[in-house]
Amino acid sequence: MNSKEFTQSLMHATSLKKDVVEMCTLQLTNILTSHLCDGESVSIQGFGTFEVRKKNERISVHPKTQERTLIPPKLTMNFKQSSTLKEKLTKKGDEL
Repeated sequence: MNSKEFTQSLMHATSLKKDVVEMCTLQLTNILTSHLCDGESVSIQGFGTFEVRKKNERISVHPKTQERTLIPPKLTMNFKQSSTLKEKLTKKGDEL
């Protein structure tokens, strides 16, 4: 599902106008981004938790040349699904 499809789906589910739905999704992403950039985790009940994790620096070896490269530390976003979502996905997978 892309952004346009998400907007259409949300419009249909809520009977809100397109500009209102687009504004809400923009504000939602801005709020999530702001909290994640501040190092806070964001939990959505029944869906899951988004959190920022630090990846330590590591050494990478090129398989052909055996050249070693130092990869610097970086921050990545991690998502952990809730048990409710996990159960729903498991049930859906069993149906296939």
